[in-house]
Amino acid sequence: MASPSNSSDADFSSLNPPAADAAINNADGKKYWEGINADVDGMLGGFAHITKVDLQGSRNFLAKFGIGTRNGLRVVPSALEGGAGIGRVTEGLLLDVAENVDIVEPIAKFTAALQGKKGVRQIFNLGLEEWQPAEGAAYDLIWNQWCVGHLTDEQLVAYLGRCKSVLNPGGVIVIKENNSTTGDDIFDPEDSSVTRGDNKFRALFKQAGLRLVKAEIQRGLQTPGGVKLFTVRMYALKPVDA
Repeated sequence: MASPSNSSDADFSSLNPPAADAAINNADGKKYWEGINADVDGMLGGFAHITKVDLQGSRNFLAKFGIGTRNGLRVVPSALEGGAGIGRVTEGLLLDVAENVDIVEPIAKFTAALQGKKGVRQIFNLGLEEWQPAEGAAYDLIWNQWCVGHLTDEQLVAYLGRCKSVLNPGGVIVIKENNSTTGDDIFDPEDSSVTRGDNKFRALFKQAGLRLVKAEIQRGLQTPGGVKLFTVRMYALKPVDA
């Protein structure tokens, strides 16, 4: 589980290796999150106030695929959330638009309060790079937000391939992530993650056999004092052969 960042692209420029993802260490990332408080402020790096507009932007995005609770929209049978953290998106969005939600989140203390919650089916306390779909699993919606920056490029392509393998016909995979505005990937040593550029994401989606059906920038993420956040973009993906 990553978070929005208040850091400009320049902050880590001196640390940016030729292949930024090569510096990712999954164990270091997990160690960082083990030390973070299990609350919304912890999940959002001190920017808890953005959660309302963030969730509304996500609802609006899903509505464009016919998913939601308003008239004319549908609730899907099954969803998976990668990097769920404490379940901010699980409870604020996914349990409204899906009958059952499975969760992948490596930090067990984050998911403790979700155990036994109505609609939460299975919780996998594993990193995305370790997760393997359960036999017979199938999902109509797979949501990943502020988490895939902890995966190397190779791990991300492999993870998306596994997601694709359990996506029901007509289903959609969503990636909602920070974007580098320089076009270069930026390594953050604090949590051992990478902020990727839009072009890099699109290339990795293609490698995973996914086609981009819609991309949209999250609007309205204002911060007190004009603190600059990375651009946050939502990507909706479907298999190339769908």
